[in-house]
Amino acid sequence: MKYFPIKNTNLNVSNIIMGNMRITQLSHSEIENLIRTAMDEGINFFDHADIYGGGSCEELFADAIQMNPSIREKMILQSKCGIRQGYFDFSKEHIITSVDGILKRLKTDYLDILLLHRPDPLMEPEEVAEAFDELHNSGKVRYFGVSNHNPAQIDLLQKYVSHKLVVNQLQLSIAHTPMIDSGIALNMNVDQSINRDSSILEYCRLHDITIQAWSPYQTGFFKGPFLGDTENFPELNEVIDKIAEKYEVTNTAIATAWITRHPANIQVVLGTTNAGRLSDACKGSEIPLTREEWYEIYKAAGNIVP
Repeated sequence: MKYFPIKNTNLNVSNIIMGNMRITQLSHSEIENLIRTAMDEGINFFDHADIYGGGSCEELFADAIQMNPSIREKMILQSKCGIRQGYFDFSKEHIITSVDGILKRLKTDYLDILLLHRPDPLMEPEEVAEAFDELHNSGKVRYFGVSNHNPAQIDLLQKYVSHKLVVNQLQLSIAHTPMIDSGIALNMNVDQSINRDSSILEYCRLHDITIQAWSPYQTGFFKGPFLGDTENFPELNEVIDKIAEKYEVTNTAIATAWITRHPANIQVVLGTTNAGRLSDACKGSEIPLTREEWYEIYKAAGNIVP
C-alpha cells in the first residue's frame, strides 16, 4: 500500500480509501469483515457522509468495528455534510448539528477531515467560516475540505475560511475523465476540448489540495461499471485485461492503478461491499504502469491523444 502526506496536515494516508456509502446492504459480520479486510490490506482512511443510509452507515460502521480509542487511533475518519432531503445547506447551524450527529454515530470525539458535500448556491461563506472555527476550536474537526467543488467555489470559501481546505472529492474513472480530457485536447474543435470543470485538476495541484476519486469504476454519473462491459467498452476491457495479465492482477487492480499512477497523488474511494474485490483493488495501489500503458488505457476508453 502506498502512503503519502496530505499537504498542510499531519496525516499520512493510504492512497486507497474505503467508502461506506453502501454498507447498509451488509450484515453486521459482513461489515466487520470488510473493514478488517481493508485494514489488513493497509487502508487507514475511511470515508463517510451523514446522508449515507440517512446516517445509519456511520452507526453500522462503528458498531461493526466496536469502535474504541485503540481502534480509533489506527483510522483516519472523514465524513461529509451539507446535503439535506431535496436541497443543500451550508448554514452554520446545520454544519455544527451535522458534525455532532456524525461524531455520535461514529462513536468518536473528533473527525480527521470534514467535507462540504456538494456546492450550496445559497452559501454564506462567513457562516461556514464561523462553523469551521467553532468545530476546530472545540477539537471536533481537525481539517476541512470540499467535495464536487470547482475552483471559483473553493476560492470563495477560502477567502473567508481561515483553515486551509485540504481535500476535494471528485468523480474520476477511466470512463469519466473530464478533468483530464480538455487539457490533452486543448484548442481542438472537438467535444473533448470543452473545459467542463475549470481545470480543477491543475487547480488542486497548484493549491496543494488532495483529490479523492469517487466512483472509480463507474461510467458517467452512476451509469454502471465499465469493467466487464464488453458491449459498450470492448477495446477498453481488452486493453485492461491484457495489462492485468502482465502484472498478474485483476482488471479492478488495473482500473485502480490507472488513477494512482497520476503524479497528483489521487486517493481512490472504493465503494465496493465485496471484501474480495476490495483486496483486488488494493493491489492497484502501487502498480507502476508505464506512460505507454497509461495512455493506451486512456485511448481505449475512446479519448483522443493528438
